Amino acid sequence: MSKKIVTVVGATGTQGKGVIAAFRNNPSYHIRALTRSPTSASALALSALGLEVVQADINDPSSLQAAFAGSHIIYAVTNFFEPFAALQSGPKALEVEVQQGINLADAAAATPTLEHYIWSTLPNASAISAGKYLIPHFEGKNRVDDYIKTKLPALWQKTTRFWVSYYSSNLAYPMFTPYLVPTAGKYVQFANYAPGTLIRTVGDVGANVGPFVKAVVEQPDKTTRGAAVLAALPETYTAEELLQTWARARGVKAQLVQISRAAFGELWPLWADEMGVMMEFWEEFGERSWSVAGGGEGEGVLDAEALGLQGLQGLEEAFRGLEV
Repeated sequence: MSKKIVTVVGATGTQGKGVIAAFRNNPSYHIRALTRSPTSASALALSALGLEVVQADINDPSSLQAAFAGSHIIYAVTNFFEPFAALQSGPKALEVEVQQGINLADAAAATPTLEHYIWSTLPNASAISAGKYLIPHFEGKNRVDDYIKTKLPALWQKTTRFWVSYYSSNLAYPMFTPYLVPTAGKYVQFANYAPGTLIRTVGDVGANVGPFVKAVVEQPDKTTRGAAVLAALPETYTAEELLQTWARARGVKAQLVQISRAAFGELWPLWADEMGVMMEFWEEFGERSWSVAGGGEGEGVLDAEALGLQGLQGLEEAFRGLEV
């Protein structure tokens, strides 16, 4: 029996590495690792593992079509935060990500061997909140969702929407980092959201994304095509519980201090309209934040329990290995 080709976009990125780890030692699959720079240290490390490393650029549709040729499964991901950092603008980065997502979808739709398209996207915050919350790094992906559904219906029937929740490594981002206040003898996390805000987290992306993707691919009895999959630990944490888990893992004391939206924006002006808005959305909508727009809470969403996943790395262990 010939091996199925699993093509991984962004193979040297955090999600890509996790997907590769899930299939690398499985003789049923041949991994094709896509990267813009096949001579980079990260790409050469993949080559050293015996993987097929192929040059492709998500801004170049022709390179994607060539790289996708013969693929049976494609894991597609975009990186909003690369153009966000370069352009210093959420709306501009959103437009870049939309085009990148369309490029990926068009190339996948033009791949006759394709059986399963796993698209790393996010819930439709704008629709869930009736337009109140537009989060740029959600919105761009949502527009690609709509493009696939309306313009590429055959691809939509092969698509799993894959929602990767809050990374444990987000605490390395300045607006989430707990800062040591020596006179208080503790770390302080400044937040524009309440301590009781519910947060779904995947923990360590590199450790936990792979098992979810493997389950999506290898459980034909689960209707994953056309569904949304929430890659998150079974437990739901409040913002306070998440911070205290980090503190316990590090052997320190920590306190969440809620500040106003205006003060948060003064500290991190660009990020307030990105991550700050995301946290406000989660604070208001709680578990509904991870639902299919127009449906009930959790409707149409497969989580770790639905996929029968066990043995995921826990959040405290993820925090032990995190340097901030």
